[in-house]
Amino acid sequence: MNIYEKLIEVRKAVPFLQKDASGQQYKYNSSSQVIAAVRAKLDEMGLLLITELVSHNLLSETIELVDKDKPKKTTTYFTEIDLIMTWVNAENPDELIRIPWYAQGVDIAGEKGVGKALTYGEKTFMLKQFNIATDQMDVDAFQQRMERTVGKINSNAIAQLKSAWIGAGYNINLLSTRIKELYNCGINDLSEIQVDDLLAKIKGKRSESA
Repeated sequence: MNIYEKLIEVRKAVPFLQKDASGQQYKYNSSSQVIAAVRAKLDEMGLLLITELVSHNLLSETIELVDKDKPKKTTTYFTEIDLIMTWVNAENPDELIRIPWYAQGVDIAGEKGVGKALTYGEKTFMLKQFNIATDQMDVDAFQQRMERTVGKINSNAIAQLKSAWIGAGYNINLLSTRIKELYNCGINDLSEIQVDDLLAKIKGKRSESA
């Protein structure tokens, strides 16, 4: 396999992750959960991810407040980093994919900003690289939702189909009847393959008329 084919296999292995950690006001996917979900498949495919830090920026803000009648200062450190994330095919190390990436981390101690930014950057990179859906629903509920939507056409495809039908000189009121005859379903339940098939039939009829 080439490096692109291997990355696709990793993406197939992890379509969904349920949010496993809680913050003060929301739930989120922890870094350990995301990395654990893809690591075994990355090892199986012989893919290595190399993280290169190319630049960084540190901002700080100090806030003065009174805590139990005593003045107190709190400094927040905001770290920004620019990264290059490089995929390496271990079977062919000359086969590389380099991807620019950005991350940030917030810390009140000062020494953990870079580490937090790197951890957050790696997690978000994996989620976006492999198009991993995240939600608070459980895995079974997600699968059921996907089964209801996969393969169904969108409004643009429906509009294209209606336009082709009218353009061929057919009565628009007869389109639903024809779809029922050919595919035994309604227009909204057509798959992309069925739409392509019907468009080809309409195009063929127009060519015959010409």
